[in-house]
Amino acid sequence: MRIVIAGGSVGGLFAAELLRRAGHDVTIYERSSSGLEGRGAGLVAQQEVFAMLREAGVEHVARFGVEARERIVLDRAGAVVHRQATPQTQLSWDRLFRVFRERVPEGGYVGGRAVTGVTQEARQAVVQFADGGREAAELVIAADGLGSTLREVVAGPGSQPAYAGYVAWRGLVPETAVPAVAAVVLFERFAFYDMPGAQALGYLVAGPDGAVEPGRRRYNWVWYRRYTPEQLVEVLTDVDGQPHDFSLAPGQMRPEAADALRADAARLLPPAFAAAVTAEPRPFVQAIFDYAAPRLVAGRLVLIGDAAFVARPHTAMGVAKVAGDAFALRDALAGAGELPAALAAFERERLEHGRAVVAYGRRLGASLG
Repeated sequence: MRIVIAGGSVGGLFAAELLRRAGHDVTIYERSSSGLEGRGAGLVAQQEVFAMLREAGVEHVARFGVEARERIVLDRAGAVVHRQATPQTQLSWDRLFRVFRERVPEGGYVGGRAVTGVTQEARQAVVQFADGGREAAELVIAADGLGSTLREVVAGPGSQPAYAGYVAWRGLVPETAVPAVAAVVLFERFAFYDMPGAQALGYLVAGPDGAVEPGRRRYNWVWYRRYTPEQLVEVLTDVDGQPHDFSLAPGQMRPEAADALRADAARLLPPAFAAAVTAEPRPFVQAIFDYAAPRLVAGRLVLIGDAAFVARPHTAMGVAKVAGDAFALRDALAGAGELPAALAAFERERLEHGRAVVAYGRRLGASLG
């Protein structure tokens, strides 16, 4: 089939890899013109991700991770009040993205071209672009994430993620920039600090080039904090005074907001976490949302990844979830003769799974939202 994928992050890349290998003609269209590398940190590679690496013949990517030997919980003074030996390895999102992006044949990945809509006819769907262009395909896959422009075509008007009541402030600090007094507490482990309505956590991840050697890694910290919907508008207003719907990228935060964040960290967090926050010159923020689609298919259009189900990051299942979607779609298309039957089979398999992951995320974040 001729297949168009809207969205060029890892979900779109996973689907393209599997469907191209199955013999389909696939083109990815990504709205961003500046590229997506550098937007990820570490990810917990669950079985679906390892299966994807095996399928693509790039299992070596799994060797480029950073291991956290244990989990610790700090008190406000910075003392370790709980310790548990739970070794866990984080892969580099950037490296995963780069490996699969490089596998796309020339012309198969088009950046800076946003898909804005889809119309459908008996034998094809017609994709519409922001530049006024149109393209016909036999199948259109919406892998365009949290702010999907195609979700409503499938799920109906008003099908938007619901704000969960809190945000994740984040930083990715070169490990050499973290003061030694903080590094000795935080490095080589998952560290947590809990307070009413908030949680801070952090761990080492690969460097921007995928390096995992000591001295070349980054410290990834996350600080979950509550904000009312009215306060969220201010939080997501950028340095130019423009409001954003979901997040601010590094460099977009207003200097006074970053200064306030650092002051709050010194006042509220254990010293090691406060030092890590202060060491980040360009903090960024993402609001936390929930969404579960009532359906995944409309004619020749199918939703995968965060376009279909938005689960809170506490689940650590975002990349695994979209890898599972890609496998299920590939298998459904191979196993049924007619497209409607194949897409119905895909929907039956992934609908309940997605709902369960979203519900799990709500439970994990119940004390924060």
